[in-house]
Amino acid sequence: MKVVIIDDEPDSTSLLKLQLERHCLQITSIDIFNSSRKALEEIEMINPGIVFLDVEMPEINGFELLEKLMPLRFAVIFVTAYNHYALKAFRFNALDYLVKPVDVTELIIAVDKVTQQFKPINAQLTQLQSQMQGAAITKIAVPSQNGIAFIELKDILYAEAASNYSKLLLADGRLFVLSKTLKDIQDVLEESHFLRIHRQYIINLNHVTHFNRNEGMLTMVNKAILPVARSQKDKLIQKYNWL
Repeated sequence: MKVVIIDDEPDSTSLLKLQLERHCLQITSIDIFNSSRKALEEIEMINPGIVFLDVEMPEINGFELLEKLMPLRFAVIFVTAYNHYALKAFRFNALDYLVKPVDVTELIIAVDKVTQQFKPINAQLTQLQSQMQGAAITKIAVPSQNGIAFIELKDILYAEAASNYSKLLLADGRLFVLSKTLKDIQDVLEESHFLRIHRQYIINLNHVTHFNRNEGMLTMVNKAILPVARSQKDKLIQKYNWL
């Protein structure tokens, strides 16, 4: 597998190259570009399998570079020093990223993962760029059988834990199985109109029809009855301003 690293910081690219050579033996060649403009000129001739890409760069930033290369024929792993909010935007769009300084274990996992996933599409990148600029998050991108599905947050009824996977059930009956734990999903949804009510469930508060306080059970609009952990009862009551 061929790899290209694009970052205007030479120290960062040198360190990442060394980590890849030592720990990712499936990689056969590594090309480094400290100029995004130079990378744009040569990347198609290299035909990489993975591109490690910094977001903020002079001349052409990471998003602009990818726009000029659409449709993408390679997987992308963003390498960023962004803050928590921006990293949440990456998670919402199902795109892989590493935080500087890059952790070796996370690097190995990311390389293994992107070799099995779809290439990013323009809609993902456009949405990510918008959210990183502070736009309200209204959708998440999740892998589907035919590529990437964009799901409106308002259409999610609840998320359910299933071992190291999670299930997303939508109001229209569609079910998505994600290779993420419920904790990963909680990190993404926690600032929206969702609440983790139990170790096994995160619910959309807008799709609850009844709460039995005595038994600690919630009824959702699809008639599903879900348990509420004792520790979460007060949070649930507070969310709804119930007396």
